[in-house]
Parts: sequence; structure tokens; C-alpha cells
Amino acid sequence: MIELLASSLGRKDEVPNIELAEIISEKGDAASVTEIVSGLKDKDTGIAADCIKVLYETGYRRPELLSKHTEDFVSLLDSKNNRLVWGGIIALGTIADIVPDDVHKHIDKIKKAYGNGSVITVDNSITVFAKLCSSDKRYMDELFPLLIKHLRECRTKEVPQHAERMLVCIDKDNRDLFLETVRERAKEMSASQAGRIKKIERSLTPKNKC
Repeated sequence: MIELLASSLGRKDEVPNIELAEIISEKGDAASVTEIVSGLKDKDTGIAADCIKVLYETGYRRPELLSKHTEDFVSLLDSKNNRLVWGGIIALGTIADIVPDDVHKHIDKIKKAYGNGSVITVDNSITVFAKLCSSDKRYMDELFPLLIKHLRECRTKEVPQHAERMLVCIDKDNRDLFLETVRERAKEMSASQAGRIKKIERSLTPKNKC
């Protein structure tokens, strides 16, 4: 499968990597996932970057195929290659609700990546935290305050997207606090940004039954 990566084909676009992920996903090919995971350690940074792209694209489609590789993705968070760091976080985000205990074991390292990472790393850390919250009350108690703090302190333009990522963990117990927080931030927003908040509100408003 390594020979089908974009770098191996002399390509500079991501199309071959996405196509490979589609093939792996359609076949449910766990053996190929393991082969691609091995490429994360390749000294050729292009190969490694292609591998993480294939893996998280596979995770979007068939996350269960990545579920045995939590440790491999966590190890990327120590990389000096920022592409591998945020790729690792994206991959973790695809499986955080499938193997939450395996992911949570590394919560301190994930929090560190969130605190020090790029915009993409932060975005996808929110997905990891929210999915962990949705999977277990213990994780909800631990991490939901972090999510609310993030909503209160992040840049205004980031609030709609991050609030959307958090929807997976919003329930009857935390709904009011969540909505109160995003409504307060909406006062600072442009019309289009505030419109996304209104859409979130509508999605959380109980519909009256006839």
C-alpha cells in the first residue's frame, strides 16, 4: 500500500491518499491499516505525512479500523513535525468515542498538545474532548468544564465551529450552561457567525409534539 501513496507516485496533491483511504475503508482492510501505520515512522517526512492523511481519512469513513492504533497516534503528539501532530489528533478524534478508555489514558498528553498546538490541533482536540465527554460521565465531569472555559476564552470567530464540535456531548444536564455560554459570545459576533449559533440553539430546542 505504501507504493500507492501520493509521494510514492510522485504526486504533490492528496487525491491518491484519499483514494487509498476509500479503498481500505470499502474493503475493511485492517492489514493495510497496519501497514500504513508502520509508515508513520518513515524517515521520509513526505511518506509519513501521506500515511497519517490516509489513516485519518480512513477514520472518517471506518473509524473501527483505527481502533487498535491509539498508541501510534498518541506517539505522534511528540513529533517535531507539526503535520504529524495535528494528523495524530485528527485520527484520535475519529476513534475517541469508540475506544474512549484507550484515548483517555493519554489525556495529559492530549491536553498538552491542545495547549501548545496549531489551530488545526486545537480544533480537533475539541472533538476528542467532546467525544470523550459523550462516552462516559467520568470524562464528562472532568472535561466539560475545560470545554466551557474554551468557549469563553477562544477567539470569537472560533466559537461557532467549536460549539458545533461540542454538540455530540450536549445533554439535558449541560444544555443550559452550554447555551448560556454561546449566547454570551454571540454578542461579539458578525451576523453570519451569530447565525450559526442560532442554528445550534434550534438543534437543541425540544420540538413540541402534536
